[in-house]
Amino acid sequence: MGFQNQRRVYGQTLAELGRENNRIVVLEADLGKSTMTCLFEKEFPERFFEMGIAEANMISFAAGLSLTDKIAFANSFAVFASGRPYDQIRQGIAIGKLNVKIIGSSAGLSDFGDGATHQAIEDIAIMRAIPNMTVITPCDGIETKKVIHAITEYHGPVYVRLCRNDVPDIYPEDMEFVIGKPVVLREGKDITLFAMGRMVCEALAAADMLAVEGISARVVNVSTLKPLDEDLIIKLAEGMKGIVTIEEHALIGGLASAITFALRGKGIPMDNITIGDSFGQSSNNYDELLVHYGLTADNIAAKSKSLVK
Repeated sequence: MGFQNQRRVYGQTLAELGRENNRIVVLEADLGKSTMTCLFEKEFPERFFEMGIAEANMISFAAGLSLTDKIAFANSFAVFASGRPYDQIRQGIAIGKLNVKIIGSSAGLSDFGDGATHQAIEDIAIMRAIPNMTVITPCDGIETKKVIHAITEYHGPVYVRLCRNDVPDIYPEDMEFVIGKPVVLREGKDITLFAMGRMVCEALAAADMLAVEGISARVVNVSTLKPLDEDLIIKLAEGMKGIVTIEEHALIGGLASAITFALRGKGIPMDNITIGDSFGQSSNNYDELLVHYGLTADNIAAKSKSLVK
């Protein structure tokens, strides 16, 4: 199993697309070496706009560029990309359905060293609540590349959430990404594990653990949080002894909320693995935080066994 860094894949893909499509422009909020938009800047300085630590201005500028038929990619850490320019995103982009792509880097707990101020644990909730906004969380580097290609072709506002650290490859290189479609990565008949982002690999590892104990787990990658194919979610949950949602996000407004709403009235036993209603914190490394908040294959397997029993 290989590992890739989603930020680097994003930067490389953006540069590749820039060679093919001169409508692509990139805006940055003083974090280009971290978000990896520096790779685009190196090749296309005339289409790169360094806005400084001024996210609201960046979003308004991106809106203006989109009105000149540009495909504008606006970048920052997820916590700043979603929170600081909320008014500009809502008023200037979402209402008019402008063609702006907001890329939130270092999402969830992945910026382990900087603590709560830099860890986006409510960004999906913010973005899902905005009408006309598409919200996507790719699970690995391969899906990240496919997502960036797909949203370049899609006309309208999009928010993409990326991890800061290396993540294992899950998909084959020839995978097909379709906005809005959950993907079954592993079939099972006892329980369904709905996961997103970095947690997809933990869900797959948990399914291996459960198989040893005779429990068959279906693993579903829900990379598009909005729009969500609720009919397919229902189909993937029906007939199961239970379902578990797994996300590196707060309990409120993320994957758990989306799946629970989709399955309203179905009476299927459910449990959720989330960061809870709390902020993140600083740590020596990323894995320490995942363990602290129970975002592990061991915890997924334990909760799954409880539901099945």
